[in-house]
Amino acid sequence: MLQSLRVAARDRERLAEIAGIVSRFGLSVLVSRLGLDRTVSKGGDAGDDGLPRRTRLALEALGPTFIKLGQILATRSDLLPPDWIAELETLHSNAPTLPFEQIRDIVEQALGESPEEAFASFESQPLAAASMAQVHRATTHDGRQVVLKIRRPGIDRRMRADLRLLGQLAAVAEASSAEMRRYAPTGLVRSLADAVLEELDFANEGRNAERLRADFRGNPRVVVPEIHWQWTSETLLVMDHVDGVPPRSAESLRSAGIDPQAIAELGADLVLDMVLINGRFHADPHPGNLLCLQGNRLALLDLGMLGHVSPGRREEFIDFVRSITASDPDELASVLQRWSTGVVPEANIRRTADRLIARHGGQRIVLAAMVADFMALMRAEKLVLPADLLLIFKALMTIDGVLSAIVPDFDLSQAIERSSLRIAMHRLSPARWETTLQSVGRELLRTGDDAPRLIRAAVARLEAPVTVERADSAVALTGALRWLAAAVFVGSALIAAAVALR
Repeated sequence: MLQSLRVAARDRERLAEIAGIVSRFGLSVLVSRLGLDRTVSKGGDAGDDGLPRRTRLALEALGPTFIKLGQILATRSDLLPPDWIAELETLHSNAPTLPFEQIRDIVEQALGESPEEAFASFESQPLAAASMAQVHRATTHDGRQVVLKIRRPGIDRRMRADLRLLGQLAAVAEASSAEMRRYAPTGLVRSLADAVLEELDFANEGRNAERLRADFRGNPRVVVPEIHWQWTSETLLVMDHVDGVPPRSAESLRSAGIDPQAIAELGADLVLDMVLINGRFHADPHPGNLLCLQGNRLALLDLGMLGHVSPGRREEFIDFVRSITASDPDELASVLQRWSTGVVPEANIRRTADRLIARHGGQRIVLAAMVADFMALMRAEKLVLPADLLLIFKALMTIDGVLSAIVPDFDLSQAIERSSLRIAMHRLSPARWETTLQSVGRELLRTGDDAPRLIRAAVARLEAPVTVERADSAVALTGALRWLAAAVFVGSALIAAAVALR
C-alpha cells in the first residue's frame, strides 16, 4: 500500500490507514488527478459518480486534520466547481463523547487540582463534543456559569503526524501533476498547518476572544464570552457560558422575543466592521458559532481561528466593490491584477473584469449571485486568488446565508453601503492617525539636529544673486522656488513638531 513515499516509521501506520480509507471510498479517480498513483494504492474504482460526496465522507472518516482541510477547500470556489463546494461545506465532526474519566488527567493537569475542587459544581456529562474537544459545564465558587473546553487526548500527536504526511503528499502531487501545480498544494498545506496549530492551542482561542472583546467594547449589543485565564491553558479553555438561540429561523427568534430584522442588520454590520475596519474577523460565522440573545444582541463563539485583513487589502476590497457599483471595468481590472497570483495574461484579467461589470455593474449587488459568478469567471480564466481574500469572501457569503435564513429578503449590499460612512469616520478618527503622527514626530526629532543647517543653506541659496542671461532661466527660477518651498516646509515642520511635542 505504501509505494514511493518515504516516511518516518512513526507515521507509516497512519499512512496505511489513509490509504485504506482512500480505497474503501473508491477514490482512485481523485488519486490519479492528484498525481499520487505511485504513492498510494488506488483501491476500487468508483469513477466520477458521486466523487464529491465520497471525498467528503472520506475526509470525515480521516478525522479532524482532513476535516479542516476540506473546510479550507470549501473556501476555494475560485478553484473548485459549485458541486464540490456545496459538498465540502457540509463537512462536520461526528465525534462521540468520551467518558470524563478518560480526560480527567488532562483537566487536572491543566487546573492543578480536580475540577470538583476548582469549581463549586462540575458536570461530568459532556454538553457537546467535536473532533478536537468536548465541552463540560461548571459553576465557579462566586456563582458564575462557565464552560470547560477540553482538548481530546492524543489529538495533538495525531494531527501533527497528519500534517507531516500531507506536506509530503502535496510535494509529490505538485511535482507529478501540471494540473495540481495550479492549485499550489504545498501552499494549501501550509495554510492548513497554520490553521490547525492555531486551533490546537486553546490559549490562542482565548487571546482571539480578548482581541474581539476589545474591538467591540463600545458596542453593548456584541457579546464575546469572558475568558477565565486562571484556568485556561493550551489544553483547556474556560469561559463564560452564554445561553442564546442560534440564528436558524425567524420563528425560533421571535418565539424567544428576539427581532430577526434587528439581528440581521447587526450581524451584517458586525461582519463588515470586522473585515473593513477592525482588520480581524470571525473566519466561520455559521449558526453554530453565533447565538442571538435577549435585547437583540449577538454572541460570537468558537474563536479558534480569526481571519486577518491588512490595511492595504481592506482598501483593495473597498475598491473592488466600488468599481462594480460604479460600472468601472478599468478599476476592477486594476484590482484583479493586484489580486492575481502567478503569471496571468492581461487579457484574461480584462475579460473577467468586463464580464463581471456587464452582469453586475451599476445596480444593486446581490452578493451570493455576484460572488458565485465572480468565482466561476476566475475558474474559467484560470485566475487564482490569495487565500486571505477567499476567507473574506467566504465569511461574507456565510453571513449572507445566515441572515437570509432569518430574513429571506435581507440585502447585504445595503449594509455594505451603510458601512461606507463608518469607514470614512474611521479613516478620520484620531486613533487611526495617532500612530502615524507619532512616527512623524519621532522622525522630526531624529532630524532636528540638522534643521539649523538646512535652514541656513536654504536662506543662503535664496540670498544668492540670480542672473538670468540664458534661455533656460525658467530652470534656474524653478530651482530657487524649490529651495523656497524646502525652507517653508522645514520651518513649518519644526513649528508643528514643537507644538505636538509640548
